[in-house]
Amino acid sequence: MDFNMKKLASDAGIFFTRAVQFTEEKFGQAEKTELDAHFENLLARADSTKNWTEKILRQTEVLLQPNPSARVEEFLYEKLDRKVPSRVTNGELLAQYMAEAASELGPTTPYGKTLIKVAEAEKRLGAAERDFIHTASINFLTPLRNFLEGDWKTISKERRLLQNRRLDLDACKARLKKAKAAEAKATTVPDFQETRPRNYILSASASALWNDEVDKAEQELRVAQTEFDRQAEVTRLLLEGISSTHVNHLRCLHEFVESQTTYYAQCYRHMLDLQKQLGRFPGTFVGTTEPASPPLSSTSPTTAAATMPVGPSVAGLAPPGEAALCLEEVTPPASGTRKARVLYDYEAADSSELALLADELITVYSLPGMDPDWLIGERGNKKGKVPVTYLELLS
Repeated sequence: MDFNMKKLASDAGIFFTRAVQFTEEKFGQAEKTELDAHFENLLARADSTKNWTEKILRQTEVLLQPNPSARVEEFLYEKLDRKVPSRVTNGELLAQYMAEAASELGPTTPYGKTLIKVAEAEKRLGAAERDFIHTASINFLTPLRNFLEGDWKTISKERRLLQNRRLDLDACKARLKKAKAAEAKATTVPDFQETRPRNYILSASASALWNDEVDKAEQELRVAQTEFDRQAEVTRLLLEGISSTHVNHLRCLHEFVESQTTYYAQCYRHMLDLQKQLGRFPGTFVGTTEPASPPLSSTSPTTAAATMPVGPSVAGLAPPGEAALCLEEVTPPASGTRKARVLYDYEAADSSELALLADELITVYSLPGMDPDWLIGERGNKKGKVPVTYLELLS
């Protein structure tokens, strides 16, 4: 008990000394040991890394889970070290509603068949989204969170310890300065008259007392300087480790971009397959308005390739009920042919269609009785049906 009381009193004294030194520094009444410029740059870079890592982490969490209530729930599960329950994605929920609607409205009707096809595609999109969220959380969010909850806490702890060591050092410097000033005053300006022998003894005793105080202050200063230098070196090594953190975060960022690229490529492939499936239902789009056209020549090839076009309304040359034309017998008209630039890659659904590659030039023309959403396209000795929405007519 006595030992604890002594330690408590000692800690209270140290805390009071640091508080006095800190307050005097704020009011400009005490000198402060400044760190070198390189050390200050390391501190600034570490603070910047921590702040931006927090912002990137929070916004990535919003990207992966826009629902704030769901994010709070996942946070609580993680803090309680419990497994986060599986959550249905929005795409999977939409697929469920579409499948139920098709079952109730009639799965054999054109609308019901289309609902089933779209529901299957939305289910695949939801599964791809789930995989993307899982991969991004492990490969990107977890390393960022580990840095903030691990490395940064260690750095912050050592920085606080360095701040305390600096306050102790400056307090020792101030104490030594005061002791030397008192010693000089006691030596040069005696407090008693020189004519009295007793005062000689008192003056010599005061001078010796201040000498002892100066020696004690110098010893404490040497100890404080050693502890400060050692702590500054430890903190400097941790701050220089921020460079390794940047390398690790760079690798994680590459993995995040890779997973995001895979996710959007899967989504594009699923929707392209769905578009082709819907184009094979002749009655699906009957009575609908004219489909929206894709952007014209102002759209760059990169943007155009990433844009999902609207599919053709009827996948045939002739109206429903009429026989399809034989492509071998089709000859281009004497006038009316035009050049067209392909906006998107298109995979032919059957032998009557012409496969297209983005940015290639083909010759197109129309025939009497053709569906307005389709044209005849020619490339060399190959010809076939091509959807208008995939083309930009040039001349």
